[in-house]
Amino acid sequence: MSKTLIRGAKVLGGEPQDVLIDGETITQVGAGLSAEGAEVVEADGKVLLPGLVDLHTHLREPGREDSETVLTGTRAAASGGYTNVFAMANTFPVADTAGVVEQVWRLGQESGYCDVQPIGAVTVGLEGQKLAELGAMHESAAAVTVFSDDGKCVHDAVIMRRALEYVKAFDGVVAQHAQEPRLTEGAQMNEGVVSAELGLGGWPAVAEESIIARDVLLADHVGSRVHICHLSTAGSVEIVRWAKSRGIRVTAEVTPHHLLLTDELVRSYNPVYKVNPPLRTERDVLALREALADGTIDIVATDHAPHPHEDKDCEWAAAAMGMVGLETALSVVQETMVDTGLLDWAGVAERMSSTPARIGRAEGHGRPVSAGEPANLTLVDTAYRGPVDPAGFASRSRNTPYEGRELPGRVTHTWLRGKATLVDGKLT
Repeated sequence: MSKTLIRGAKVLGGEPQDVLIDGETITQVGAGLSAEGAEVVEADGKVLLPGLVDLHTHLREPGREDSETVLTGTRAAASGGYTNVFAMANTFPVADTAGVVEQVWRLGQESGYCDVQPIGAVTVGLEGQKLAELGAMHESAAAVTVFSDDGKCVHDAVIMRRALEYVKAFDGVVAQHAQEPRLTEGAQMNEGVVSAELGLGGWPAVAEESIIARDVLLADHVGSRVHICHLSTAGSVEIVRWAKSRGIRVTAEVTPHHLLLTDELVRSYNPVYKVNPPLRTERDVLALREALADGTIDIVATDHAPHPHEDKDCEWAAAAMGMVGLETALSVVQETMVDTGLLDWAGVAERMSSTPARIGRAEGHGRPVSAGEPANLTLVDTAYRGPVDPAGFASRSRNTPYEGRELPGRVTHTWLRGKATLVDGKLT
């Protein structure tokens, strides 16, 4: 069994300590550690976090391997400090049966770069008409606990209620893409001043907020768990805050791009900024940051959405929606939350590792950096600052909104159960 000694790391941003990994487990944390035959990693004051967990990743396989594969997506995840990702169900075929989720799970096991937990579709074919095989997917080798039609909204209240009732039996969770379809027909960007000036179809905040309001009430009625995907408006924050004050079992996520970017960028007509839900206003961005800081929003999830260049290198109206995010997420969170004083690194670990692992029931992930715990870890050079160069991405796609933008922080090492998947910024 191999040994690794991480020397002088700031565990969760605290005082420098040494961390000894023996095999798959952290065996010691303290000052002045030594271990004969151990590989020594000089952390030099870098921040050591538990391996990150992403509750919202699109790996595209099966069916859209031109955008991403499980292998390339998990390599991107390891590059970004992730040891576990949850793969969304909007593949071709849709992950709405035990067979498809097991295929994705096995591809993740074969990749070896991070654990992959498939998310099962709520409805057959994401069509919103009939419940998918929720129980069979949970009982499969993939042991699915999270279900979502992400990319589409479970817009039928009766179907949503039945899904919440069904997953309650095995402590599952329904992750809702909150988008009232009738209110967003033909929508191209956030509805507001900019959309009016540009003449682009507006995507009103109420299309998101009305679904969230309905679903937290349904979850309360059923006594089940509901998770809100990529929450993006100040009004949505207030609804979730109210629901939590009532003891309703709701959790919510925000994406890195909704913490940083605004609809003003759409003035460029660059389709790299076209995303679902759309980039909102500065007021919304500030509300999201505050809500993430105070715990109203529980986690950061990337909504990593890779697309081939031809789906983005076109006119705005024809372009696909989505951005890659696994390799830049931690940097954006450092810029928007840590460097602004809204969160410390322990808070980042909670929102990007332990809480998403708890929501998704990802065993062995999101654990404390302490003796006896699995050695799922990421080491971050927080002093680094440099431009984003998508040419160096491990992802198969390059549709990042940050190209050329200077961002802080760089993941230098990632360990999955003691095995290094990233060393000095290079994949192993």
